[in-house]
Amino acid sequence: AVVSTQSTGKRNRHTIHSLHTPLFILVRNMSVLLVSSFKNSTFSSIRLVASCSSRFFSTSNSPFPPIPKEGNIPPTIKQRVGTNLHLKPNHPIKLIKDTIENHFHKTYIDPTNKKPVFSIYDQLLPEVSIQSNFDDLLFPDTHIGRSPNDTYYISDSKVLRTHTSAHQNELIQKGEKGFLVTGETFRRDTVDAFHFPIFHQMEGVRIFGREVLDKYPSSHIKDNGEHPVDYYYESTDYKTLPEVKYVENDLKTTLEGMIKTVFGDVQIRWSDSYFPFTSPSWEMEVLFNGEWLEILGCGVIHPSIIKRSQDKSSKVEAGSRGWAFGLGLERLAMVLFDIPDIRLFWSNDNRFLDQFKAPFELGKLKFKPYSKYPICFKDITFWIPADFHENKFYELVRNEAAELVESVQLIDKFTHPKTKRDSHCYRVNYRSMDRNLTNEEIDKIQQSVRKSS
Repeated sequence: AVVSTQSTGKRNRHTIHSLHTPLFILVRNMSVLLVSSFKNSTFSSIRLVASCSSRFFSTSNSPFPPIPKEGNIPPTIKQRVGTNLHLKPNHPIKLIKDTIENHFHKTYIDPTNKKPVFSIYDQLLPEVSIQSNFDDLLFPDTHIGRSPNDTYYISDSKVLRTHTSAHQNELIQKGEKGFLVTGETFRRDTVDAFHFPIFHQMEGVRIFGREVLDKYPSSHIKDNGEHPVDYYYESTDYKTLPEVKYVENDLKTTLEGMIKTVFGDVQIRWSDSYFPFTSPSWEMEVLFNGEWLEILGCGVIHPSIIKRSQDKSSKVEAGSRGWAFGLGLERLAMVLFDIPDIRLFWSNDNRFLDQFKAPFELGKLKFKPYSKYPICFKDITFWIPADFHENKFYELVRNEAAELVESVQLIDKFTHPKTKRDSHCYRVNYRSMDRNLTNEEIDKIQQSVRKSS
């Protein structure tokens, strides 16, 4: 028997159908079968019958699925690498980037040479080593971020960076005392209005030498990164060192000033957090339009990272400390400009781009929707194999539908009473930002999904 989805008006029910039922046809690879109807230019209830083939979900005895020798980057991602929306004139992501960079350049000037403290890096290549993306940032071997279900692997030694922190060690070892790194970052993720596998991140770092830190003598303990890595995540002695508290206060004061430049005079609160490469660590939230919004993560750079950089480079002073932060530019732009769907950032429609011409006044520039085309949805149900991961399914749909897929939602689960096998029912919502969709083109996408699964 195979599983289909039956719309009841309240929820989707899973029904077992005989293989001999004329309504359904068993496809050779048991991947997907679409039975659809189309009325009055809108999509009615859609039934899909599916079973996942072994070509789609790989099996492995390792903690994570195996990394294909040719990598796991689909063509839809490869063709976008290097688009660099953060460098595109009159683009909302660039407007946010420029605002933050201008704040740092105007506010922090080196008194010895009258130059900005923070150097700008915005064209560093996104292809980085696993060493710099994970190992040098103290990610445990079992960290979920290393899984190919979450990360795009170029090979078994290189990835598309998952964060701009991947350049942190390299720039510290160059002797940089302050820098901002902005660029494309890549992660396999859910499909909805707020997530996209390519996004733009800004990393900020500042390093303090002993000339500054010696003004805050440590009365009860000396520490230069000699302890085991885990020590610094928990040690109260380390976290209360006067020089660590100085770095913490400088970090929070700096970021509060930056955020108020972007959002205006908003209320800010801090909460403790965890990141492998900083300790102590925090997340910042702001009260904006009556809601508390998570804005960024940050912390004091882990002493082991500073120590390793010191051992590798004579340009890193012994006993240095520093802070780092990271924020998503799409997140800020969506909140500040009232942009409802992350796909809009990739639009070439002048009705979108012409709304973001500089100069502009933060707080007054708001996106004005120029269209609202109807949503089209189709439901798909399939048995779940042991090594199933939702990100693989999300990516399959994205590969075939590109920007036409608005969201993919898990709407129902079913466990067979005898075999105990599980099946999931997903609703795939399609909507173009620029035009009406037709039944014919969506049917073609579904056929492609079936063949790819």
